Amino acid sequence: MQYTRLGKSDLTVSRICMGCMGFGAPSAGQHRWTLGEAESREIIRYGLEQGINFYDTAIAYQNGTSERYVGRALRDMAARDDIVVATKFLPRTPEQIAQGISGKEAIAHSLDLSLQNLGMDYVDLYIYHLWDYNTPVIDVLEALHAAVSAGKVRATGISNCFAWQLAKANALAVREGLTPFIAVQSHYNLIMREDERELFGLCAEDGLALTPYSALASGRLARQAQAHTLRAATDAYARSKYDGTAEQDRAIIDRVAELAGRYQVSMTEISLAWLLTKVTAPVVGATQKQHVEDAVKAVALQLTPQDIHYLEACYQPHALTGMMAQNTPPAKNDNPAWTR
Repeated sequence: MQYTRLGKSDLTVSRICMGCMGFGAPSAGQHRWTLGEAESREIIRYGLEQGINFYDTAIAYQNGTSERYVGRALRDMAARDDIVVATKFLPRTPEQIAQGISGKEAIAHSLDLSLQNLGMDYVDLYIYHLWDYNTPVIDVLEALHAAVSAGKVRATGISNCFAWQLAKANALAVREGLTPFIAVQSHYNLIMREDERELFGLCAEDGLALTPYSALASGRLARQAQAHTLRAATDAYARSKYDGTAEQDRAIIDRVAELAGRYQVSMTEISLAWLLTKVTAPVVGATQKQHVEDAVKAVALQLTPQDIHYLEACYQPHALTGMMAQNTPPAKNDNPAWTR
């Protein structure tokens, strides 16, 4: 395994981050395909054995059971100082807004619940899961700064944002003497490269870490044939991200398969080796040991500039899907997110 610094923080992370959305009680959330605790522990144990020290979860995953499974496993298997744990908080719910719960209060409550789920005193990376148009960004920044000052959070990140949102937030943080975001978790892979237009340039300019999710496009970049799995049959969210562009994506997937045959490696290794030339540490979901093994092997696989160009040449623009499709402002221009 190789390790690197996470943006401008003092966190050292493995080049592969284990995505833990696949861990958690299947009956507790919308994902019926997730692993129970015993199976989750085995995957986490194997990841630790392979040198992965970076684990990403969220309070939204399986109603908090992902955090609980991950927390118990890591507490049992690793020293706290040897691992980097990331989790995320969501925007305020309509119910919280109706009850008069402020953005700051909602974030503080979510963090305390995540720490309770994890069984930990602090989170290494606390991630703003989706832009909250009903809460002024200064309130988000002040809540996160308070958490850092209290020792509950070491660094902060943001997910599913536009470049202008990140630039606005970090400029405001600098002006007000608050903690800026140091890492970005966006939807990025070989068949979804829209963030190269603006977001990646901003991150490069400001030294921000890139830790994209959906690294294998929900498995589409790991195999040529459609998978016959419970996830493939039941995960409507994953299908909504990619089924609409299946025809235009096929050329890229075929080229991944071709290079995999040429190098005598898996398609996962090719897809992640390409991604590792672009980002700090991709978030790679794992529900089998083979998923972990292929991801780890990808770190050592060196593609040539010609390989990279070959993989990229067929790309066509994509519409925003998934959570980014939800990142749209209200119709009114007088919403509080535009004000201090």
